[in-house]
Amino acid sequence: MPTGDRLRLMAVHAHPDDESSKGAATMAMYVAQGVEVLVVTCTGGERGSVLNPRLKDDPEVALHIHRIRADEMEAARRILGVQQAWLGFMDSGLPEGDPPPPLPEDCFGVQPLEVAAAPLVRLIREFRPQVMTTYDENGGYPHPDHIQTHNVSVEAFEAAGDPDRYPDAGPVWQPLKLYYDVTFSRARLEALHRGMLDRGLDSPYQEWLERWKDRPPRKVTTRVRSGDYFPVRDQALLAHATQVDPDGFFFKVPMDLQQEVWPWEEFELARSVVDTEQPEDDLFAGIRERSEVVA
Repeated sequence: MPTGDRLRLMAVHAHPDDESSKGAATMAMYVAQGVEVLVVTCTGGERGSVLNPRLKDDPEVALHIHRIRADEMEAARRILGVQQAWLGFMDSGLPEGDPPPPLPEDCFGVQPLEVAAAPLVRLIREFRPQVMTTYDENGGYPHPDHIQTHNVSVEAFEAAGDPDRYPDAGPVWQPLKLYYDVTFSRARLEALHRGMLDRGLDSPYQEWLERWKDRPPRKVTTRVRSGDYFPVRDQALLAHATQVDPDGFFFKVPMDLQQEVWPWEEFELARSVVDTEQPEDDLFAGIRERSEVVA
């Protein structure tokens, strides 16, 4: 797993494809800098919907969705240049209805916290990341697997360095910083929206901004300039062919416009055991300066 005293980043995600839509350019940038990056995927995405209209009614896709999504994850992993590990839990699916039905008994979303967090604690102690990223307390959006991913990430971040917790999960290791992905901030949407209108193009964000009019913004502590790696991000996302409409809104904004008006990915620093000044432009701010770590 880890090599020497290299910088190491662990990104914890709910399903295969989440890693390519949240912080992917930042991961690819750090890989290019020599940082070791491990994506942890909590579930196999077995109960996820097929979102690509070209594949939606393909019976072979429905029959082999677990294998297909694993193959897609491997393709995206290679594109991003990251390592990847499965946490091994079953996708919860997104319950629909009023009231929504109960979650399946075997799924990730209903696992007791210590059961769900134990394999992540083990991975943290094996990989020894200085930095972790995951979702906020709402999961980024309220999918049960995303909320559980938040819960287990916080639990594991706080427990991995404590020898009295999860004593069978290997020698202790304390990560130094935990971030929440801020995939769509209001500032980003407004900048892209204005950029599209300034070019005389239809913006895919008008209705979105209207819906968010009264929504309080998330706190953004860290903007990582990773625009050069947006094309890598998009290639990785398109590798998840069952989950992405190649004609959808993710790809409506021209690449050069994105790189010009909003060349950052954003994060919220949620936990830190090192001193750092905000706003940051590096997830490893306050860590690179430590003498025991080399780039």
